[in-house]
Amino acid sequence: MAVSDEILQQYEMTIGIECYVQLATKTKLFSPADNDARNAEPNEKTHEIDFGLPGMLPVLNKHAVELAVRAGKALNAPIARVSRFDRKHYFYPDLPKGYQTSQMYQPIILAGYVDAPLEDGSLKRVRIHHAHMEEDAGKLTHHDGYSLVDLNRAGTPLIEIVSEPDMHSAEEAKAYASELHKLMVYAGVTHGDLYHGNMRFDVNISVAKKGATELGKRAEVKNLNSFRSVERAAEYEFKRQVDLLESGESVVQETRGWSDDKQITTSQRSKEDAQDYRYMPDADIPPVVLSDEEIARIQAEVPMLPNEYRERWVGLKLDHSVIDTVLAHQEAAKTLDAIYSLTDSNEQSVLEDLNVDRQTYDRLAKRSFNLFASTPDEQLDYQKVESGLVGPRRLTHLALLAEKGTISSNSAKEIFLDLFNEKYAGVMPEDIAKEKNLLQLSDESAIAAIVDEVLSDPASAASIADIKAGKDKAIGYLIGQVMKRSKGQANPSLAQKLIREKLLRFDTSEIGENRS
Repeated sequence: MAVSDEILQQYEMTIGIECYVQLATKTKLFSPADNDARNAEPNEKTHEIDFGLPGMLPVLNKHAVELAVRAGKALNAPIARVSRFDRKHYFYPDLPKGYQTSQMYQPIILAGYVDAPLEDGSLKRVRIHHAHMEEDAGKLTHHDGYSLVDLNRAGTPLIEIVSEPDMHSAEEAKAYASELHKLMVYAGVTHGDLYHGNMRFDVNISVAKKGATELGKRAEVKNLNSFRSVERAAEYEFKRQVDLLESGESVVQETRGWSDDKQITTSQRSKEDAQDYRYMPDADIPPVVLSDEEIARIQAEVPMLPNEYRERWVGLKLDHSVIDTVLAHQEAAKTLDAIYSLTDSNEQSVLEDLNVDRQTYDRLAKRSFNLFASTPDEQLDYQKVESGLVGPRRLTHLALLAEKGTISSNSAKEIFLDLFNEKYAGVMPEDIAKEKNLLQLSDESAIAAIVDEVLSDPASAASIADIKAGKDKAIGYLIGQVMKRSKGQANPSLAQKLIREKLLRFDTSEIGENRS
């Protein structure tokens, strides 16, 4: 596709997303079968109900209903006092009953919204049309000439979250998918394991000329299981559809698949709006009736959500990318919030323990955030954070060492990783720094003596002259020499300060005279 940017700018993309969220229950939606089949053999985690055997009556999982109510709070959506299940009829080998139990006419979660942060720090509000409960189908594995059916997934409880077509860029689609994932994980609705399909996204994309009164025909890209795939698929579809329209062809309403390897979408089957699923009420499942008291009790148990953390951390003036990185891991968010959000009951004792004022303490909190945000995920075991091994006290003491210049920023990063090591369980950062010989020399008189040595060295003359001539980068050589003579232990910030002070006091000729 060779569509110019000039042409692309004449069109607008419209995106709506259907998200399938597997609920974190122990058993399936209507059967007592184990809901965790990640390491199971095919058809091992099943029950007669999942196979659709005659005479088997479904029993609704109460916990699944409670998780749906939790999801409603995360989606800023009211909960229906009465919701019902329907039978959605279609015939496919992974659906042995011949129908899927879903909610068509009376869903449990009504209209809401999600505010998704964008890269520029602004929020994109995406309206939620509704969200309904349903059971997942089984899994088909296709081979040459035959297919195999695995019903381990059949009956897994889902909520399907249906957005309005409010997104108009790949960035907005990615941001919405990412925020939706955070919301569902933080609310305790799902485990959120994208690799194992705990959340899947169907992205509906249409293209039309800017200012057009009608939307174009949409293509639905199904079963995307990463935020990057959502973004890339939207970008590809936008260009593909514009290319078709510019070539005088029509966009076909269809279902498409995404190839991560080829970074393209491919046609799977046509999809018409008037598809007849013969929906009918499921007579085997009574209506779900919830009181105001039940809804309030369930939603009161929902932990803090990402937007609440963002509001609490405004005072730290963190870069939004740091906040997003931290919020990607609920365990980190809880720990860092515990550092920042001191209560009246513990503030004084914490400040006394560190011997700092509240302003300095906030800087320590900010350093702690940045330590998490600047460390690649693959280097961190967040279960250690959840277990308490990496707790607020050790983190703030580590930040204090860096704040005072007792250790360098690089040493702080090294010790930060050590906090995750069972070897150092309960060991304070200062003791780790001593053991590893990472303490910086911060004695001003001692560093000043080394600075004098460096400035008196004939090899430094050229760098001194460059600095005097306005080439400030030349100071790097002098700092490097101080670090070398101190065996890496001098505080580089203090060394730089002393070098600048001495260069302001003496000109090059005076330094030369001091050499003689």
